Amino acid sequence: MKFFIFILGLTITFLLAFLVSSDRKQIKYKPIAIMLVIQLVLSYFLLNTSIGLILIKGFSDIFGTLLNYAASGVNFVFGGLANEGEFPFFLNALLPIVFIAVLIGILKHFKILPFIIKGIGLLLSKVNGLGKLESYNAVAAAIIGQGEVFITVKDQLSKLPKNRLYTLCASSMSTVSMAIVGSYMTMIEPKYVVTALVLNLFSGFIIIHIVNPYTVSEEEDMLELQEEEKQTFFEMLGEYIMLGFTIAVIVAAMLIGYVALMTAINGVFASIFGITFQTLLGYVFSPIAFIMGIPASEILEAGKIMATKLVTNEFVAMIDLAKVAGDLSPRTVGILSIFLVSFANFSSIGIIAGATKSIDTKQANVVSQFGLKLLYGATLVSLLSGIIVSIML
Repeated sequence: MKFFIFILGLTITFLLAFLVSSDRKQIKYKPIAIMLVIQLVLSYFLLNTSIGLILIKGFSDIFGTLLNYAASGVNFVFGGLANEGEFPFFLNALLPIVFIAVLIGILKHFKILPFIIKGIGLLLSKVNGLGKLESYNAVAAAIIGQGEVFITVKDQLSKLPKNRLYTLCASSMSTVSMAIVGSYMTMIEPKYVVTALVLNLFSGFIIIHIVNPYTVSEEEDMLELQEEEKQTFFEMLGEYIMLGFTIAVIVAAMLIGYVALMTAINGVFASIFGITFQTLLGYVFSPIAFIMGIPASEILEAGKIMATKLVTNEFVAMIDLAKVAGDLSPRTVGILSIFLVSFANFSSIGIIAGATKSIDTKQANVVSQFGLKLLYGATLVSLLSGIIVSIML
């Protein structure tokens, strides 16, 4: 039964992607098949082998140590504000972003991070059937962030045709920034965060091959990275400290607004229709939860969480998942955790459009035109990753 639902889920996901394909004749099936096999192998290795679990534990321990270091700074400034035994989300989950951002800045300053990103991107380009720029962008977005990545290719960005621009934006929406990975690990199991980071890279390439197929010629297949302005080490530290704090405050503000708005909408719907808005969305998303392999008895609750991620953001959905995780099966929690680790939500459209607008207004207008298609594709990426991992749980 599990295998049947897995095949059904893959089939429906690909059909949904075919519906909006820009040119079905150009779809390359060989790299899609290769990447599907890679995903299955990697998900099995990470979740079902002792070596994979050791690697995940090591990755988790590193972030755990970093969060402890970050806590020393947070406690120095805000110590005593939290009541004993309570978990203030802003202090424990968001403010550590500041320290993680500083580490990313240090690795970029000493040219370590660009070397790693270019190396992984070049390796991926040999497998995914896309260009060097597209491969670099996907890896860079997963490390330095969905908005910041466009700055590193700003000269090339203005020359890109619509199809390649879509790929860059879709990759940015399908991944998550390394700066907030630690925050995710405070809300869901680290093994699912790590697995989702890996699967989403390949799921993004697969969906792009179907939704937005094209061929990059050898002449066009180039990568031009812009050198950042030279800064002293301490100038860089100050910039990334403020960047990390800005991200934390923005996420906090969005959470305040979205949680309050969702509560208000739920209240209005409950008083008028006798059913909350999230429950209504849960019914809409229940079929999608089912094809992801979630048991029928839990698809309504799962659908509510999936819908919450789409209309608000992944943080709100992770908070909701944490509240009901004890009532769900481990399988459902695992699949939902994988689904939630991405930037596939409405607010990301504005973030990406804003990032491109700061570089090229004309291209920003193009991005705004295919904004809903971006969200559609990124949601299919999350769906595909959830389906892949379902066969391993």
